[in-house]
Amino acid sequence: MSTPAPNFKLGNEKLIKVLPNASLKLISLLTKQGRAESGALRVAVVGGGCSGLQYKMDLVDGPANRDIMVVSREVRVVIDPKSALFVSGSELDYSDDLQQGGFKVKNPNAVVTCSCGESFAA
Repeated sequence: MSTPAPNFKLGNEKLIKVLPNASLKLISLLTKQGRAESGALRVAVVGGGCSGLQYKMDLVDGPANRDIMVVSREVRVVIDPKSALFVSGSELDYSDDLQQGGFKVKNPNAVVTCSCGESFAA
């Protein structure tokens, strides 16, 4: 028995846009994991952090049911519908800075952000 293909929607860069540094890093990570062809970055918004909401990011095999998938700079990003409400219009960047490095989401919906840059309130 084969599992049915997930039922997902296609979105565009108005939801989330991947910037060049993030694209290069994600392509490299997905290639190392052998998922370059179909893998994706899952971006979710979960409760927590010092401002109330924080981002959770994972590399996944592809979209799940009800996800929205955006292809930006040759990278697939999947977001669940609830998280999409919080990240609409965001940009994903990457920095290899030793102290403030890693993936960062620039979110125009965040009305409060914490000084560490890891959480926000909308």
